[in-house]
Amino acid sequence: MVNFVDMSSKTFDLIIIGGGPIGLACGLEAKKKKLNYLIIEKGPLVNSLYNYPVNMTFFSTSEKLEIDNIPFISIKPKPSKQEALEYYRRIASNNNLKINLFEKVESVLRKEKCFNVKTNKSSYLANKIIVATGFYDIPNRLNIPGESLSKVSHYYNDPHYYVGMKTVVVGASNSAVDAALEIYRKGGEVTMIVRGDDIGERVKYWVRPDIINRIKEGSIDAFFNSELKEIKQHAVIVKKENEQDVTINNDFVLALIGYQPNISFLEKMGIQITDEQLKIPSYNETTMETNVPGIYLAGVICGGMETHKWFIENSRIHAKMIIEDIVKKPDYQQ
Repeated sequence: MVNFVDMSSKTFDLIIIGGGPIGLACGLEAKKKKLNYLIIEKGPLVNSLYNYPVNMTFFSTSEKLEIDNIPFISIKPKPSKQEALEYYRRIASNNNLKINLFEKVESVLRKEKCFNVKTNKSSYLANKIIVATGFYDIPNRLNIPGESLSKVSHYYNDPHYYVGMKTVVVGASNSAVDAALEIYRKGGEVTMIVRGDDIGERVKYWVRPDIINRIKEGSIDAFFNSELKEIKQHAVIVKKENEQDVTINNDFVLALIGYQPNISFLEKMGIQITDEQLKIPSYNETTMETNVPGIYLAGVICGGMETHKWFIENSRIHAKMIIEDIVKKPDYQQ
C-alpha cells in the first residue's frame, strides 16, 4: 500500500510536488539514495492519468511508459488507461513510496538554507524541491460568450453521457478525435469545429484515417477553417473563414483544445520564464535545476506551453539526473 507519512516529522531532504509517473520515478531514485523524501499529490495517485477518458489508449507501447526499468506488461500493443493506473499503483505500493494524496501545495518559499512548503493541510521544510506537476489541470479557453454554460466541458470522459444528443467537439488533436469517434459510435450526433484545414498530424496514426473517413462519408460533420463564435443554451454559432456565420442546434460542447501547465505557480517560486510566448521555464538541461538553487523541474512542466515536447518516455530520465545532482551537492549528507 502507499506509505503515508508520519506527520510528526515534517523536515525532509526532498519534497516532490506531483504524484504522476515522473514524480513516482523521482521518488524511486530518492529512495535508492536513502534520501528522506515526500511526494505530495493534490489528487489521487497519478492524478492526470486518472482524469484521462475512460476508454483511452496510449500512443506509446507499454515499454515506453515504464519507470525504473520495472516491466509494464500489457495484453495489447498499446496499453489502456486502466492498465497504466494499475501499473503505477503497484509501483507505489510495492516500493512503499512515501506519498501524501489529496493534498495541494499552495506555496514554496525559501527559508534560510531550506524551503518552506505550505499545503492546504500542513507545512513542511525541505532542503530540495522537485516540481513534476504536468500540464493537464488548466484547460485552454475559447474565450467566447457562453463558455461558462453548464453544457460546456473542457474534459471528456465517457461517451455514454452523450448518447442521442447533439455534441460539438472543438479541436482536431488526439483527445478531440477520440471523443468524436466514441460518441458517434455510441449513437451521438457529432459536429467537429476545426481551426485548420485538416485533422491534426499528431493524431494517432491508426485513428487518423478512421476520423477522416467518417467525415468524408458524412457520419461526422466537420467545419474546417472555422471557429466557435458563441455558445447559446440550445445552439452554437460557427464563424467560417470568408463565409457567413452558421447556427447549429446543439446540446453539448466539448472544447478539447489543449491544456497548459501552471506557470504562475513556478513564477511565485521565483523560477524565471525564458520565452514570453512559449512560457518555457529556466533550467539547466544537464541537472534540471532551475535558476532558483535547490528547485528542480521534471517531466512535461519543462516544456512550458510546448506540451507535445515532453512525454513519460523521454522525461523519465529526469529523475536520475536530478537525484544524482542532489547527492553531489556540498550540502548533501548521507
